[in-house]
Amino acid sequence: MTDIEEILMNHDVRPTAMRILIYKYMANKNIAVTLSDMETAFAKAERTTLYRTLKTFEENGIAHQIDDGTGIAKYALCENGCNCEIDQDLHLHFHCTNCDETICLTEHKIPHINLPTGYIAEDVNLVITGICKKCTGKNAL
Repeated sequence: MTDIEEILMNHDVRPTAMRILIYKYMANKNIAVTLSDMETAFAKAERTTLYRTLKTFEENGIAHQIDDGTGIAKYALCENGCNCEIDQDLHLHFHCTNCDETICLTEHKIPHINLPTGYIAEDVNLVITGICKKCTGKNAL
């Protein structure tokens, strides 16, 4: 059994050939991907298959969806041990206004915010926009 098959099975996702290919594709990207990116990469696959795979990954804690303000949903793999809990697993995202790429800054966690009584958080998303290190030509943000 491969590492990817094991990861999928540990998240109660059956490791089909397409799911393994999509996981590999996402793992090899250093940026969040869109459904359109997936359609380009897997030209012979049906759009619904790609979308359902992304949703399956999201529902089972394998990937998370990012709203970076562009109006296009992007997806990135969760880091090992992540279960996307609001109180502990959330991290910053960076959207480059120059190259239009969005990346996870997993080493920078979003701190827990105490909401007033009666408010219940269902999702937290913090996106910083600017110019990425690739576009500035610098090694650090």
